Amino acid sequence: MNSKDRSSRGSLAARWVERFFSSNTSEPENKEQLVDLLRQAKNRALFDTDALSMMEGVLQVSDLQVRDIMIPRAQMVVIDKDKALKDILPTAVASGHSRFPVIGEDRAEVVGTLLAKDLLQYFGEKTSKFKLRDILRSAVFVPESKRLDVLLKEFRASRNHMAIVVDEYGAAAGLVTIEDVLEQIVGEIEDEYDFDEGAFIMRRSEHEFTAKAHTTLEDFNEYFSTEYGDDDYETIGGLVLSALGHMPKRGESVVIDNFRFAVLGADSRKIRLLNIERIESVEKAEVIDRAG
Repeated sequence: MNSKDRSSRGSLAARWVERFFSSNTSEPENKEQLVDLLRQAKNRALFDTDALSMMEGVLQVSDLQVRDIMIPRAQMVVIDKDKALKDILPTAVASGHSRFPVIGEDRAEVVGTLLAKDLLQYFGEKTSKFKLRDILRSAVFVPESKRLDVLLKEFRASRNHMAIVVDEYGAAAGLVTIEDVLEQIVGEIEDEYDFDEGAFIMRRSEHEFTAKAHTTLEDFNEYFSTEYGDDDYETIGGLVLSALGHMPKRGESVVIDNFRFAVLGADSRKIRLLNIERIESVEKAEVIDRAG
């Protein structure tokens, strides 16, 4: 697209916005009224549901803080600073992540960041020369209270893709990535969960699975030989939402019968991705749920 085309499209968009708001008797005085106007425009077929969802996401990003979307410390995939290359590789390969917090004495102490691509130079004859400190990169730290729109600007300016979230005492409370922030606007970005095309549930081990929250109860029942069903919801995300009784944040979990459901991805509007653990007995499930 050339500059003339972009200018023309920009002018059309500006004229459309001007006409839309001039056709309303009063201008929106707050975000709620603005969202209501946008929904009216969608109902008039001025744009589609996806466009409305992204616009709502943009407006909500400024209301969210890092703590609302971060991956909790207990769920971080980390690398111990004293580990040998042979011990690091299985973790890097199994997780599929491109960046890892490197920890000291425990998960609360993050001493740096490891990029998976930096390990490539040690394959072959250079394996014996591996020293993690030689490729350790500085970690970026942000407070739990930082607004997401501010964090996104900082990510773009610094070209960092991951930050360690710290609590008021300076201990690592979790981590957040630029993908986590963008997902609040555009929806789930499935880069770390390699689902086959058309698949909704992926087996990760004998007892653990990853599932898209919009998986229907019918498909879930067929996969796990269960008999879930309710007139109030049709998806596994709806089942979990009903059991929790509120819109969960990432890391929250609930035990339903012989399954433990943990939220891997969610925004202020819906659950997106779930970790599912099959538990051997109801008694064991209750013990794990209390421990969680």
